[in-house]
Amino acid sequence: MTMDQEQYDELVMSIIVEGGNARSLAMEAIQEAKKGNVAQAEALLKKCGDALTEAHHVQTDLIQSEIQGEHIQVMLLMVHAQDHLMDAMVIRDMAAEFVELYKKVNG
Repeated sequence: MTMDQEQYDELVMSIIVEGGNARSLAMEAIQEAKKGNVAQAEALLKKCGDALTEAHHVQTDLIQSEIQGEHIQVMLLMVHAQDHLMDAMVIRDMAAEFVELYKKVNG
């Protein structure tokens, strides 16, 4: 997979967008669980997981390209994308814990 700068930028931006979407969905899930809407919170966590999966697929494709010998220059935008993705993953994990906690508290 040989890509030009524009294709690379699009892939990096998709990681940022999907990571941001995932983070927002995770935070929404916490708010819904807090209101007692556990089913809605769980649905939001599912959507969050889907967004993270999409971002992870892009990341994996980039890693596979590099493994196959296509050197990909790491730029600040890629560092930002990776940071965004990792942040979203941590928040998703914490949101899942909050949803479970609110489920128990609200019984």
